[in-house]
Amino acid sequence: MPPAENRECSADVIVVGAGPTGLMLACELALAGVQVRLLDRRVQQQSNITRAFAVHARTLELLDARGLADELVSRGVPVREVQPAPGASVDLRELETRFPMILIAPQSGTEQVLERRARELGVEIVRGAEVVGLQQDADRVVVDLADGSNASASYVIGADGAHSTVRGLVGVDFAGTQYATHIMLADVRLTHPPAEAMFARTGAEGAVIVVPFGDGWFRAIAWDRRREQVPLEVPLPVEEMRDAFGRIAGTDFGMCEQRWSSRFLSERRQARRYRVGRVFLAGDAAHVHSPLGGQGMNTGIQDAMNLGWKLAAAIHGRAPSWLLDSYEQERHRVGAQVLALTDGFNRLVLWRSALRRAAQTRVVRLLLHFDPTRRLMMGRLTGLGIAYPASARHAHPGTGRRAPDLDCGGTRLYELLRDGRFVLVDATSSGAAADTVRRAAHHLHVVRHDPLATTEWPAVMLIRPDGYIAWADDDQADAAGKAAAAVGQWCGTRVTNRTDHRSDLVRAPRD
Repeated sequence: MPPAENRECSADVIVVGAGPTGLMLACELALAGVQVRLLDRRVQQQSNITRAFAVHARTLELLDARGLADELVSRGVPVREVQPAPGASVDLRELETRFPMILIAPQSGTEQVLERRARELGVEIVRGAEVVGLQQDADRVVVDLADGSNASASYVIGADGAHSTVRGLVGVDFAGTQYATHIMLADVRLTHPPAEAMFARTGAEGAVIVVPFGDGWFRAIAWDRRREQVPLEVPLPVEEMRDAFGRIAGTDFGMCEQRWSSRFLSERRQARRYRVGRVFLAGDAAHVHSPLGGQGMNTGIQDAMNLGWKLAAAIHGRAPSWLLDSYEQERHRVGAQVLALTDGFNRLVLWRSALRRAAQTRVVRLLLHFDPTRRLMMGRLTGLGIAYPASARHAHPGTGRRAPDLDCGGTRLYELLRDGRFVLVDATSSGAAADTVRRAAHHLHVVRHDPLATTEWPAVMLIRPDGYIAWADDDQADAAGKAAAAVGQWCGTRVTNRTDHRSDLVRAPRD
């Protein structure tokens, strides 16, 4: 049944679900001047001690692009080395990023940072609002709430978790399977904590992991083959965790107190579509997978950064016709890659066959031994290697890649991104592209950069609000014309050839 003809929209966008993905989306949209209502069925913000705790380097870069990373880093515990397989370690200090780490920070802390920012931006957060129905037509979407009321908007985003109501209401299949092995989770205190920042051991009877929260509490995780079929509703006492750690790791680290515990059955599923008309899916509503690798919250926040600026451009009438469809085209592919990565980790750790585990371990060690394959694996784990396919034929090889955090006259590129606008970086000798494009400076920043400082990057780059290269070129002879065309295509802004107001440019000094 279509929405009533006389119903007016109560917001530009309704976001369903106030976890990290929904909060990030609300922040992105509000930053761009979009009216957002954030609906969450929880009556009040609850401490998500049961959920994510790993924040990877690319997610930290994206949070840095909105001025939120430093606060989160101050709350967490940085991990500089990880062991993807027994005897195979990775030094994250090798990463070319401001954040060469995995940050251990409880999801509740991440949500606090994002919610405070959302409220500062004027986002309306409505708690105790459970969505039970949804209808859409060519102009708007109406959601029905459990209390009998309803709300309408130009677009709706389902960021309401693995059991997404929005996904079900638009009829999108959540394809995949459940893993057979139950996972045991507990937050505990340890009298003899491990020396490693992130302890992990595997063996014939399963696998265990210990992660510090930095406040005296530790997350203990166990895949125990002796207890893998215990019903999920059976309480998990600390004695059971001690036993699992003793058998698998040889020590329980003196577990002496437990504030929370749970049994968990993970799944490997992905929504077949991320968009149905005016309704989008993001975060766990679009993909769920094994917790090994700590990818869930990171992938959701990155979904939000990809979709937010595109939806804002559509609402403001600046989006080219293909832009909203590019969300699914770009992020569905990434979601599938993450599922493959985490499934590989799951098999590596939990193969019942000792011979298969040993064989896969040898393969991982071999791959980490060589620089190209080690960089590739680190890029996939941390998100720094994520790239989007170019939409145009014969595009520059840099198109779709993560943009470097260049020094732009004493201001970092990712600081310039903090208002959610595009950035044009001109490193040509003439600066003609910047001189031409600066007339659209109300929609983007225009930056002159020292050509000698960017020799490994394109001569001219148009950086998207989510920190990826929208367009690039090395042709200095026609840089101005091509840059103007790219800005017109991506930003919906006609660029003139007037060359006054040179103060709009930011120039980077030569070394």
